[in-house]
Amino acid sequence: MPRESALSLNRRLFYRRRFRQLLGWCVHFYTALGLVAAAGIAVLIVRGDAESFRTAFILMVVAVLIDATDGTLARAVHIKEVLPGFDGRRLDDLVDFLNYTFLPLCLIWRAQLLPPGTEFILLLPLLASAYGFCQVSIKTDDGYFLGFPSYWNVIAFYLYVLQPLPGWASVTMILVFALLTFVPTRYLYPSQKGRLNRWTNVLGAPWAGMLVGVLWELPPPEAPRDGSASRLALASLFFPVYYLVVSWTISWRIWHTQRQRRSDKMN
Repeated sequence: MPRESALSLNRRLFYRRRFRQLLGWCVHFYTALGLVAAAGIAVLIVRGDAESFRTAFILMVVAVLIDATDGTLARAVHIKEVLPGFDGRRLDDLVDFLNYTFLPLCLIWRAQLLPPGTEFILLLPLLASAYGFCQVSIKTDDGYFLGFPSYWNVIAFYLYVLQPLPGWASVTMILVFALLTFVPTRYLYPSQKGRLNRWTNVLGAPWAGMLVGVLWELPPPEAPRDGSASRLALASLFFPVYYLVVSWTISWRIWHTQRQRRSDKMN
């Protein structure tokens, strides 16, 4: 190969590599926008009025959309190959812990969604979520989450829009889902492959639209609630119920199969 042709080829390869690295950094920047959303949510929680809470939930929806799509973009650009020195998973975990756990729990406290004197129980989901995020096996080889995957933003949303709930109901919900973090139950991982995950994404689209509708229907702070937002929120519970029932059913079948195999070996 002539020297000029070799130099031209090397130059093209150099620019191609640089372009792929640029795309990789763009994906990491896209993930980091979740931190920008988190900063906005924190400011709104500190303000503590009804309109600020509504906007905080909107930013939580934005953060979820970023989290749901950045993995696909990262795989498309082969980000681990083009930027091996930057761990996007750590960045993703940092963003997720803020937006899925820490800030939603802060909102529950700031909006006074628990009975007075019981706010200390929010430490349990906080510590439980930290445990879950640090588990090496939190994402299983067969494409599931192991243990309740810290969807505290969803719980905070329903506690807020369905208020006033009985105090015992709110406390029980917090305690149960915090304890489920330690139970090795499989939960659907919608961004993974598989027929059930595809169905989950299909059902998740109208659910997300209903959540936006709930936020839109919430009356301004000075107006009394007419119940339309609560009714729409109750209707939207179809998706969380579907998610939990399907996840627990899968876990039961796996446990049943494993127990049957152990029984067969013993016999």
